Amino acid sequence: MQAYRAALLHCLADPREVGIERSYQYFEDGLLLVENGRIVRIGAAAELLPGLPAGVGVAEYRDALIVPGFVDTHIHYPQLDVIASYGSQLLEWLETYTFPAEARFADPAHARAHARLFLAELLRNGTTTALVFATVHPQSVDAFFEEASRLDLRMIAGKVLMDRNAPDGLRDSAASGYAESRALIERWHGKGRLHYAVTPRFAPTSTPGQLDLAGRLLREYPGLYLHTHLSENRAEIDWVKELFPERRHYLDVYDHHRLLGARSVFAHGVHLCDDECRRLGESGSAVAFCPTSNLFLGSGLFDLARLEGHGVRVGLGTDVGGGTSFSQLQSLNEAYKVLQLQGQKLDPFKALYLATLGGARALYLDERIGNLQPGKDADFVVLDCKATPLLARRLEQARSLAERLFALMILGDDRAVRETFAAGRSVHRRDV
Repeated sequence: MQAYRAALLHCLADPREVGIERSYQYFEDGLLLVENGRIVRIGAAAELLPGLPAGVGVAEYRDALIVPGFVDTHIHYPQLDVIASYGSQLLEWLETYTFPAEARFADPAHARAHARLFLAELLRNGTTTALVFATVHPQSVDAFFEEASRLDLRMIAGKVLMDRNAPDGLRDSAASGYAESRALIERWHGKGRLHYAVTPRFAPTSTPGQLDLAGRLLREYPGLYLHTHLSENRAEIDWVKELFPERRHYLDVYDHHRLLGARSVFAHGVHLCDDECRRLGESGSAVAFCPTSNLFLGSGLFDLARLEGHGVRVGLGTDVGGGTSFSQLQSLNEAYKVLQLQGQKLDPFKALYLATLGGARALYLDERIGNLQPGKDADFVVLDCKATPLLARRLEQARSLAERLFALMILGDDRAVRETFAAGRSVHRRDV
C-alpha cells in the first residue's frame, strides 16, 4: 500500500445530468490510498492518516492537484512526425503528410521506436488511456501493444483497414485485412489492460466488402471496439455520397454494415444531421470531440449541446497529428473557444468530466477508469499549480475552485504535469 497526499479532485457524474455541485468531489488536503494497482480509499488526510497501517509510505505533493489520468478518445500514433505541418485541409493532409509518414511503419524497428516515443509523450501530458490508430501494417500494432504492455497501460488500438483509395503499400484487401485483424485480436485483445479496436480508416478507403468483414469481426469477438472517422470535413462528406449513393447519409454507411453500438467511437462528427445524431444516441455509440484538429484543419465547429441532446456519449480527443497538442488541458482550452463561437459555455467541471470520466464512459470503461473511486485502476496525474510563473500568479488570485480549475485548463499544458501514475506505478516524472 502507498498513500499520496495533495489536493484531490475527481468527477462523480456528468454535470449535465446531476448539476455541477453534485458532479464532483474535492478534498483540499486529501489522501489517496493505492494497493496492487487499484485505488482502495480516498478522503480527507486528517481523517485517513491516523488509521494508516504501520509502514505505509506517504508521498506528499505541495502546491499540487491530483486528478484522474486523462482519457484521449482519438489519436494517431503514426502521425507524431507530421504534427504542426503547414497548410492543408483533411483530404490534402492525408495525401501530403499522413500517407507518406504511415508508409514508414512497414519497418518494425521504426514502429517500435515510434511507439516508445509516442507513449512517453502521452504520459508526459498526463494521458493514461487512449484510443489509438496504428497503420495498415500489423507490425505497427504489435509494436504499440508491446510497449503499452511493458508499461502496464490501459490502451486500445487496432490495425487500419484500407483496401482502396490509398497509395501502394498502404492498402490491404478485404480478406487480408480480416485475417490480419483476427490474428492481432487473438494475440492482444484482453491481454493485461489492452483492448483491440477494429479500425477502418473511414468509409472512402474501405470497400463495402471490407466494411462487411469489419462488422463480422465485431460479432465474432464480443467486447471489441470500432474506431473510425465520421463527418469531419465537407469535401469528405461529398466524397462519401459519391461512393455510397444508395445510403441516406454518412453514418448510414457504417450502420448498414452493422458497425454502430456500444464501444463504437466515431471521431469528429462535426457536420451531422439530426437523424445521424439520433441514431448515434440510440445505438450507444460515441463521438470523439477533437477541437485542436478541427480548428487546425479548418474542418468546422463541434456542436456539443446538439450531440448530448440526443443522448450521445462524447469524449475528448487530441487527434495528433492533425491535432496540435498531446495535452488534454490544451484540448479543453480550444474546446472552450469552439463552444464560445456557438453561444455555448464549457464549465470547468464539465471540462474535467470530458477529459476523464466522460472519456471513460465513451469507451465503456468507467467501471475501471475515469475517477478516483475505490476499486478503480490507480491511473492518476499530479498537476503542479506553480508549473509556470504565470499559472502560479493566476491561481493565487483565484477566488474559487472553479476559477482555479478554469485557469489550469486555459494556461496549463505538459509543464503542469508533475507526475503520471498508471496502475499505481509512476510512469512519468517531470525533471525539476
